[in-house]
Amino acid sequence: MAVRRALGDMVWPAVPSGSLVLVPVGSTEQHGPHLPLDTDITVAHAVARRAADALSGPPLVAPPLAYGASGEHADFPGTVSIGHEALRAVLVELTRSLSLWAGRVVFVNGHGGNTATLDTALGLLRAEGHDVAWTGCGTPGGDAHAGRTETSLMLHLAPERVRLEAAVAGDTRPLAVLLPDLMARGVRAVSPSGVLGDPAGASAEEGRRALDVMVAAAVRRITAWTVDGRGRLTEAERR
Repeated sequence: MAVRRALGDMVWPAVPSGSLVLVPVGSTEQHGPHLPLDTDITVAHAVARRAADALSGPPLVAPPLAYGASGEHADFPGTVSIGHEALRAVLVELTRSLSLWAGRVVFVNGHGGNTATLDTALGLLRAEGHDVAWTGCGTPGGDAHAGRTETSLMLHLAPERVRLEAAVAGDTRPLAVLLPDLMARGVRAVSPSGVLGDPAGASAEEGRRALDVMVAAAVRRITAWTVDGRGRLTEAERR
C-alpha cells in the first residue's frame, strides 16, 4: 500500500518538520517521433514516488521540476531548456528554501544533461552545510535517448502516450562515442529523428523491470546516505 505523501496535495499545518523530501528533476525535450516531451520527468517522478513508498518516514515527494539543461536538443521544436546557469540557480534556491523546514533533500534526476549542473550546485550547497544529495535514474546497459530503454519505461508507465507506429531507429553507437559530436553540434546533427538507440523490441514488461532496478538503487543509496564530493549518492562496494 502506498504511503508516500505528495507535498503539492498537502496543507501547511500537515507538513512535518524535518522530513526527507524527494524532488524529481527532468526536462522538457524531444524524445524522437514516438515518445512525449516529458519522458524524463515522467520517469524521475515515478522513481521518486515508488522509492518513497519503500522508505521509512515516509518521505515527502515534491512537485517535479520539469525544465532542465537541454541545449543539445534545441534544434527540435518542443524542447524547452533553461540552461545550466538558470538550473543551477533553481536547484540552489529550492534547497535553501526547503532547508528552512525540511530535513534531508534528495534530487531524483531523470535527464543526463542535468548532471554537471547538479554536481556544481550540490557541491556549493553541501559546502554551505545543507544536507542534500542527488541520485540518477540510469539502468545498466540502457541506450542513450528515446531508444529501447526509455520506450519500454514509457510503455510501462504511460502506454497510451507512446506512438509505437512512429518509432524509428537512430544512431546506435555508444554514448561515449557520440558524446564529442553531441557536445559540439547537438543531437540533430547526429540523429535527425532525435533517437539515440533503437526502440525495436521495447515492451512494458521490460520497462517494469527497468523501473524496479532504478527504484531499488535509489532506495539503497538514500538509505545508506553515502555522499561524494559532488553531492552524488553512491553505493558501497560489494565484497
